[in-house]
Amino acid sequence: MTLLWFLLVLLSLSMYIVFDGYDLGIGVANLIEGDRHRARHMIELVATGWDGNETWLILLGVALWGGFPLAFAVILPHLYLPLIAALFGLIVRGFSIEMISQTENPAAIWRWMFGLGSLVAAFFQGFALGGLTAPTRIVDGTAMTTGGFPWYGAIMGATVVVAYTALGYAYLKHKSEGRMRSDAAVRGTVFAVIAVALGVASLLSIQGTAAPLNLSTPLHAGAFWAFLIFAAAGAIAAAVTFPRRGRTGSVSDWMPFGGLSVTAIAVLLAFTAAHYPVLVPPELTVTNAVGPDGSLTFLLIGIGANMPLVVFYHWFAHRTFGGKFTPPADSTGSGRPPRTVPLIGGQK
Repeated sequence: MTLLWFLLVLLSLSMYIVFDGYDLGIGVANLIEGDRHRARHMIELVATGWDGNETWLILLGVALWGGFPLAFAVILPHLYLPLIAALFGLIVRGFSIEMISQTENPAAIWRWMFGLGSLVAAFFQGFALGGLTAPTRIVDGTAMTTGGFPWYGAIMGATVVVAYTALGYAYLKHKSEGRMRSDAAVRGTVFAVIAVALGVASLLSIQGTAAPLNLSTPLHAGAFWAFLIFAAAGAIAAAVTFPRRGRTGSVSDWMPFGGLSVTAIAVLLAFTAAHYPVLVPPELTVTNAVGPDGSLTFLLIGIGANMPLVVFYHWFAHRTFGGKFTPPADSTGSGRPPRTVPLIGGQK
């Protein structure tokens, strides 16, 4: 039951990184988009499923709280500030989307708030992950003291922002046509290369934290390097197909998003394999942090009943808004965007 619950937490985190990662990345990309009409079209692509994407964050919090209450009690106070900042960013971008979608000619401030909210949320999510590598000490079973946030948090924050942005451009290339598609290919390639470089830097610098990689056993080392091979394969597939501008709808359109998704999940699994069973360094493990079996069984039934609904929502939303997003002819900078929301140009 302990391993099953740990896998549930890992699944929720992986799905959140992929699904909410791309729409946070599109938000960051909005900050460097010069055409206001295309910027709005990018936001409308996010509007088709951003609320469902963030459902995985709720499942992650419930799974961690119910499955590993001691870890939740230790992690939350330690990460109050970055988590509050990340949630504030998510709230800002949420009501910004509504203000943009419900207004024919929204003020520019809402677009900037959407972009800045996405940037803040992405950075502090990474900062929180980096903060987990800070030294901790369990006192009386629940309390924690720490030496403060490590410099590693800033590295992880930057890595997550760039990786999300690359994922956002990959999704844009997959879902768009014309100039938006070609620009996504160029910019996405740049961000993907930077993301790989920052990922390597994160991998090397983690050895200087309180949570270095544990590769002392063949199982840990084998799993770590196997996942890194998958991550490298996904990154290579994305790098090869990202800059290609072949026929619309070809493999070069969806492969960057698929490759980067594989890379993100594989890197997460590699780091997890190199630290398992430790949840909070240096001594809090899944075994001594897990909740009572009765609680796990009760919550597993509740989450198990809701997870198929979340998966169905994703399938339904992406099927309903499937195909290419087709902006109107005046989306290159002249004229006014149509009033229709949430799909300004429609999809086919």
